[in-house]
Amino acid sequence: MTNPADAVPENSGRLVLASASLRRLELLAQIGITPDLVAPADIDETPQPLELPKPYAERMAREKAAAIAPAHTGSVILAADTVVACGRRILPKAEDEQTARKCLLLLSGRRHRVISGISLVTAEGKKFTKSVTTTVAFKRLSAEDINSYIASGEWNGKAGGYAIQGLGATFVRQISGSYSAVVGLPLFEVGGWLNTHLKRQKA
Repeated sequence: MTNPADAVPENSGRLVLASASLRRLELLAQIGITPDLVAPADIDETPQPLELPKPYAERMAREKAAAIAPAHTGSVILAADTVVACGRRILPKAEDEQTARKCLLLLSGRRHRVISGISLVTAEGKKFTKSVTTTVAFKRLSAEDINSYIASGEWNGKAGGYAIQGLGATFVRQISGSYSAVVGLPLFEVGGWLNTHLKRQKA
């Protein structure tokens, strides 16, 4: 008779991505990984008073993973959050033109940090969270640069009001760190985690 404690979890072998981001799906596909399920986490993303960008990014990733984990016991859960930081300031996701303009004006001609928080819950329920910081330097943006970018609509929903994988790449003078992290996932770190924990789960 089979011991229930030795039974394979119903969801064993599954990878669940706690994000609806097409960019993250494309990045995972780039390293040959396709999630079995996409289950976006619905959490409050308001920064806490005086919360700094790195702790905020890590907290968001951790809370996103924790929010969906109970419904997917036995699966590997991957969550992420990308934060654009100017000094100690957390820049918002641009949901309107005014916000996008403010972000672009703030980033114009200066360096900023993009912090990618990632969190993993293993099939056994172990939790891992870390962040990867990349420094991005923008050229000085002209009024024409900003107006043209606003007209493109690419800024919509993007942290800091730009997308490095699109037209926003023309603003980037220099990058130090992980390009894929700026897009949405640090593939070196995520790939290492998944190679370890998905193989272990399926063994």
